[in-house]
Amino acid sequence: MSSTELPSVSATSVLPRVALVRVEEGERLRSVGLPGITLSIRSRPPAREGLPPALFVHGLGGSSQNWSALMAQLDDIVDGEAVDLPGFGDSPPPDDGDYSVTGHARAVIRYLDAAGRGPVHLFGNSLGGAVATRVSAVRPDLVRTLTLVSPALPELRVQRTAVPTALLGLPGVAALFTRITRQWTAEQRVRGVTGLCYGDPGRVTSEAFQHAVEELERRLRLPYFWDAMARSARGLVNAYTLGGQHGLWRQAERVLAPTLLIYGGRDLLVGYRMSQKAARSFRDSRLLSLPDAGHVAMMEYPETVAVAFRELLCDVRELDGESVSARRPEEPGGPGLADVDVEVGTDLDDTGARS
Repeated sequence: MSSTELPSVSATSVLPRVALVRVEEGERLRSVGLPGITLSIRSRPPAREGLPPALFVHGLGGSSQNWSALMAQLDDIVDGEAVDLPGFGDSPPPDDGDYSVTGHARAVIRYLDAAGRGPVHLFGNSLGGAVATRVSAVRPDLVRTLTLVSPALPELRVQRTAVPTALLGLPGVAALFTRITRQWTAEQRVRGVTGLCYGDPGRVTSEAFQHAVEELERRLRLPYFWDAMARSARGLVNAYTLGGQHGLWRQAERVLAPTLLIYGGRDLLVGYRMSQKAARSFRDSRLLSLPDAGHVAMMEYPETVAVAFRELLCDVRELDGESVSARRPEEPGGPGLADVDVEVGTDLDDTGARS
């Protein structure tokens, strides 16, 4: 291993928690120990008993907090939980140091198997979208519907604004970036992230901005923060290079669950042009295009995303002979919906294949 490459940090060597993770009103946070990993699970008690389960998976550098707004919008129709992937949020690193897309997908599968919550309505954003795609392809028994917000699926022509994130996965780059940005304040870092991820950074309230600063300050004190970022970025780049049945686009074609695809017209990390390829690849899909949204539509426009999911759930429940309310957002002014197009018990090996 290069002397400039950050070493793997096992969960057993993690320092004590440096600060409490923020929990929104009505949310709960708990820790779940599984073989080789410990996962932090954020949940929002459903409005009533018996609602179908949902699981939300965040993107690179994110956490379960990224889904708080959408979970609040959907607590009357699903029993929602959001996971902190290993090394992110409040979850310590995996014991084996595996931050590949397959490693993260394995963590999600192990949790769903242990919790017995499947099949779930599975949501994924960015890296979490790639993870959710792989889970859906190899374990269709665990997924009832799939909702992907700007999923990180391979692109032949990567946007220039996404190149720095990809470069983070190269050995030594994370350490170099840490040295270069040592004098940056948390406020400067958060402002840069919101500018990259939001179609309109002005939609971030001052309160939300301050909460993001506090969370980043907490994470920067974690000894494994940059290691988790760099290795997960490298894992995503490696997943882009896989071909054949292990390729993410090939696995997208294998997804059986009804799929809602959400793409932002101002996304600087995932090309908006990929929405049409995605709509063709997922066999039972519908596409929601949000021209003014960036990379995290579920944070920018949670009401609109919630309406789209309710409509998906309506269609699924009609097939199942059930019914569900397709409640429209109460606040006016949000973008409208624009539909453009409309083996059990296995684990994953290192390529994403079933074993």
